[in-house]
Amino acid sequence: MKNFKKNIALLSALALAGTMLAGCGGDTTTTDSGNAGGETTTKAADAAADTTAAADTGAAADDGAAADDGAAAAGGYEAAKTAGTGALTLPEGEGKVFNIYCWNEDFKNYVEKFYTAPAGVEFKWTVVPNEGGAYQTALDEALLNQESAAADDKVDLFLAEADYIIKYANTDLTQDVTKLGVENWGVGYDYTYNAATSTDGVLKGVSWQANPSMFIYRRSIAKDVLGTDDPDEVQAALSTWDKVDEVAQKAADKGYVMFASPLETYRTFANNSNVSYLNGDKFAPTEAFNNWVAQAEKYVENGWSKTYGLWADEKQALMGKDGNMMCCIGPAWYFNFCMGTAQEQTSGDWGICVGPQEHFWGGTWLLAATGSDNNAVIADLMNAFTANEDIMEKILTDAKEFPNNTNVVNKYASDDSYGLEFLGGQNHIKMMAECAKNITWDPALHTQYDQTFNETLPNSILEYLQGVCDKDTAMNNFYISLSEVAPQITHD
Repeated sequence: MKNFKKNIALLSALALAGTMLAGCGGDTTTTDSGNAGGETTTKAADAAADTTAAADTGAAADDGAAADDGAAAAGGYEAAKTAGTGALTLPEGEGKVFNIYCWNEDFKNYVEKFYTAPAGVEFKWTVVPNEGGAYQTALDEALLNQESAAADDKVDLFLAEADYIIKYANTDLTQDVTKLGVENWGVGYDYTYNAATSTDGVLKGVSWQANPSMFIYRRSIAKDVLGTDDPDEVQAALSTWDKVDEVAQKAADKGYVMFASPLETYRTFANNSNVSYLNGDKFAPTEAFNNWVAQAEKYVENGWSKTYGLWADEKQALMGKDGNMMCCIGPAWYFNFCMGTAQEQTSGDWGICVGPQEHFWGGTWLLAATGSDNNAVIADLMNAFTANEDIMEKILTDAKEFPNNTNVVNKYASDDSYGLEFLGGQNHIKMMAECAKNITWDPALHTQYDQTFNETLPNSILEYLQGVCDKDTAMNNFYISLSEVAPQITHD
């Protein structure tokens, strides 16, 4: 009881901080859908939860609602592989309305395409855009009100990103999914399970994807600059940061830019840092961050990089048929969903290689909310999107993502006939698989404020690089933003 109240109070404070960032909030789209789809309504996201009352009424987790280790746990991986086929028989007392919170419709689309829900279960989706912290604000409010909510309104499952998953994994507002029949079946990438594990070793969620992040290069420009577009040869030319600098200068000599944004390389440095931004409640720039800033200054000064934002329209234009950007960096979801101009105008003229440092970027996890009356469906859905190899294969072939199942990954990595048209026929799975197996997640390096550190901080530096302000002002602007999210954090 005491821990639950403490976690409620913590989440309340974070919800209020999110409200500061979100301003007036955003629109919440609620979709009711069975297997055949349904109606969509919209309601305003209300951030005025009575957090004091929530803290006072905090109740212990409803362990009695959990399935007794679940059928999948009893039958192991072979049983888990059958999840998502509609074969699940609901236990007596299981709810018939399954509520999922998320920030976009990507996973909703996958569920509707690839998953067969148990008979009689209605899926209800609450979609709140991520901008300005609106998603976390709405989710936190729902979780804070979970105990008093009607059974059909309780959150059953919600999605979280790498930058803030620890915030939810380390509270009693999420369940131990191993008690529901969900495990690390030995076919997923360990870092994805470590990311969803609380500091006391309890697994709170799973992910259907892994996200090794790669250098994505323009083949025609690589041929002009390097004399080759072969992925192995391009990798040899970009295998260290010193070599990347040399290629950037060669590209500039021919009228190209290496990157459209200095932010392009931020995650490569940040996700290879061996220290956290926080030591207790004190923030300090890491060596990795300082190295990134130094590189960004050099690239802008030498004309090797433009100073556009990571998601700017101007960056998109540089991917088009008349664009002169040689490289960008990202995982499978990036080149499939975030390179729209390239997909339309220059498809086939791209390739990938690992670059100078292996790293990951992003990821989406499924977490089970405490108080759900749909634990059997939670387990079925989680196992379907990790262990059901038919579904995971569709994640690779249809959704073009990198699935979190090594059986499926290895099947395609060893298939010389497989390739992605966008990448000129390259088998990206083979190269990404080598990278993915080396990705690690050290919980000591991650905090509940990582979204602020990994978005607000580099974007503040971008304003300095764009000439909007000097570096000291940029850092001060970041500290002001940080104080709004976490007023207890100090800095030099």
